[in-house]
Amino acid sequence: MKRIVVLVSGEGSNLQALIDACQQGRINAEITAVFSNKSAAYGLERARLADIAAHALDVKAYEDRAAFDVALADAIDEYQPDLVVLAGYMRILTADFVQRFAGRMINIHPSLLPKYPGLHTHRQAIENQDTEHGTSVHFVTEQLDGGPVILQAKVPVFSDDSEDDLVARVQTQEHNIYPLVVSWFVEGRLSLKSDQALLDNNPLPYQGYAAD
Repeated sequence: MKRIVVLVSGEGSNLQALIDACQQGRINAEITAVFSNKSAAYGLERARLADIAAHALDVKAYEDRAAFDVALADAIDEYQPDLVVLAGYMRILTADFVQRFAGRMINIHPSLLPKYPGLHTHRQAIENQDTEHGTSVHFVTEQLDGGPVILQAKVPVFSDDSEDDLVARVQTQEHNIYPLVVSWFVEGRLSLKSDQALLDNNPLPYQGYAAD
């Protein structure tokens, strides 16, 4: 069975969606460990409740970002993961870390990439009076939120939406598409070659998989 390690920084709702999918057999894999840069992250408690190893690394214990990422990568490697999943992990990764897990690390970002990389995506969508917003699952590369997109989900933006309204609508879609993409990877259907996402050996378009 394939092995997955998940990185979180906060609530961990996408982690919970992945835990549920594994328990229900929708993902034929085991989440072997969850790591966080914040000891109080509720995602760690979600892991413990599911009998998954939960670890927090204190950023202040390391000389710099590079040293922290080396320690984190070494700790992850102890679990020999086939896939590293970022689920609300809020630290920018060093190039060495990304290269170490290249082709087997994915992230979910709350926007329709390449639109709105970085933070406060929902707020930007509302302020710019967008009529649609969404979420993207992508391979992680050295470019922030810039790796090849695998799958996106769109949601409407209504004129009276608050930021919380939009967050909730997007998260509902995240919880649907992230387990699906993880299942594609562990089934051997999804890969990264020459900075191109492939599904069933077919190159995916820039916006990721789109059903006919």
